[in-house]
Amino acid sequence: MSAILVAGIGNVFLGDDGFGVEVVRRLRERLAAGEWPALADCVEVADFGICGIDLCYALLDGVASAILVDAMQRGDAPGTLYVIEPSAGESAGDEATEPYALPVAMSPHEMDPARVLQTVRMLGGGCEDIVVLGCEPQDFGFEHGEEGRMGLSGPVAAAVEPATELTVKLVTARLERMSARAA
Repeated sequence: MSAILVAGIGNVFLGDDGFGVEVVRRLRERLAAGEWPALADCVEVADFGICGIDLCYALLDGVASAILVDAMQRGDAPGTLYVIEPSAGESAGDEATEPYALPVAMSPHEMDPARVLQTVRMLGGGCEDIVVLGCEPQDFGFEHGEEGRMGLSGPVAAAVEPATELTVKLVTARLERMSARAA
């Protein structure tokens, strides 16, 4: 396992919920093309989609930092990016702040980042540095009687490249902190 995990979260069949998956796809492409060579050995970029249990195991595997990329409704304009640091005191959900909450049943085909973090802590693991990079969705493909849809809305698609760049900045800052601590 790498020192830093970048985890794409979301369901590509539910419109803008596929935001995190698209960001990690773009990040992987650019890393494979040789951009940001200093990051290649230090970061694992993974598409977890809707598999919360897989993300739980990855976090239990001993990463120093985790950046979770996901669609997130907070009430701003579609495409707005958010950086939330639950490890710095800002909550990713009520469950994430309950240290003694009862165990929550977790389906292997469901993704609720707050439940994943709660489960990791409950199992005695933990990543001290967790960041959630969220994007305000426009829709999930249910708004007009549809049963979901593939593809991001215009505003969210336009946010993918800035989110990719922001992810690199978040990774770089964490690598610099790790390097300073080791020195």
